[in-house]
Amino acid sequence: MNEKSVNTVWHRPTVTRVRREKQNGHRSVITWFTGLSGSGKSTLAHAVEEELHRRGIRTFVFDGDNVRHGLCGDLGFSEEDRTENIRRIGQMAKLFIESGTIALTAFISPYQVDRQRVRRIVDYDEDFLEIYCECPLEVCESRDVKGLYQRARKGEISDFTGISSPYEEPENADLTVNTSMLNLDQCVEKVIGLLESRGVISSF
Repeated sequence: MNEKSVNTVWHRPTVTRVRREKQNGHRSVITWFTGLSGSGKSTLAHAVEEELHRRGIRTFVFDGDNVRHGLCGDLGFSEEDRTENIRRIGQMAKLFIESGTIALTAFISPYQVDRQRVRRIVDYDEDFLEIYCECPLEVCESRDVKGLYQRARKGEISDFTGISSPYEEPENADLTVNTSMLNLDQCVEKVIGLLESRGVISSF
């Protein structure tokens, strides 16, 4: 228990996750998109959300840049701050699956230990689906519309994943999507197929 929270007591709601899932007609889950900057995480997460929304499924995308404008606006990109960033997102995503929502998160989340820590905070292993957006560094750099890789190569950005900071590839991802070989529609199909095969949503 967090020592700063010793005087708080967990309140058990009467409207439970199970009841919300039943009302929604689908399970809730965290889909954790990870990969290098430029690997297509955010693009894929939002495209999957579009398809799920079309099917009447409750969703929310946690986008890395958006979260750092608010919830994690006080954090930098040191190893310690990256770990805290992922911890906060993991806890928030857990609240969303308790609400019966499919939480789609798009974060580089470069460290294996941090991703595993998020997996451990959920009640069941099947509540966390790690989706690795696999893409060669040179392809990610070629897609770099923000110019971040170029600035990192010049030393203008420190602790940049793939250049001056490591990225640890998932060892046992629930799904690996090669975003350099497949088009967006094909990538979406693979993610939807994963959700259907795991019983999160119904197949048509």
